Amino acid sequence: MSTENKNKYISVMYKLYTNAAGDRPELVEETAEGEPFVFVSALGMTLDAFEAQIVPLTAGDDFNFTLAPADAYGEYEPTGRQAVPRNIFEINGKLDSRFIYVGAVVPLASPDGARFNGTIVEIGKETVTVDINHPLAGKSLNFVGKVLISREATNDEVRDALNQITGCGGGCGGCGGGSCDGCGSKGEGCGGCR
Repeated sequence: MSTENKNKYISVMYKLYTNAAGDRPELVEETAEGEPFVFVSALGMTLDAFEAQIVPLTAGDDFNFTLAPADAYGEYEPTGRQAVPRNIFEINGKLDSRFIYVGAVVPLASPDGARFNGTIVEIGKETVTVDINHPLAGKSLNFVGKVLISREATNDEVRDALNQITGCGGGCGGCGGGSCDGCGSKGEGCGGCR
């Protein structure tokens, strides 16, 4: 088996800047000092285009690359913004303002049971407007950082990473400690925290 096909254990420190067409770059994510983003390659833990840039690098290498929206979270889809009946967010006829507020990310499900997250963008008297686009949709992602570790992953590291992906035994992490909604969901690192 060639080295390119093996799972690699990779640790990086980085800053993530975004910009939509015409916007000035904005720092949206940064790994904390001493808390790098760690992933095992070839398991779908990160964006494919991010991984393609990082995997060939070695420990000590600096990086600075930009992913177009098509290689990251896609273009912003206006149809992803929907007004839904307010009562689906109410308990005993009231909204719990600790969890339901403009900017809150809420778990949702489609009629066929598919789970996804949405961001509340407006709360009206009859409806709540939810945006199911990824928060980084339509934006270019500029990653600037350094590879700290890059080596072949051990069997235990691959197993632990698979547990993290499924949400069964490791929770979600990466890119500042994103969260997932339980066993069976997939948390993504590197701009993918949901």
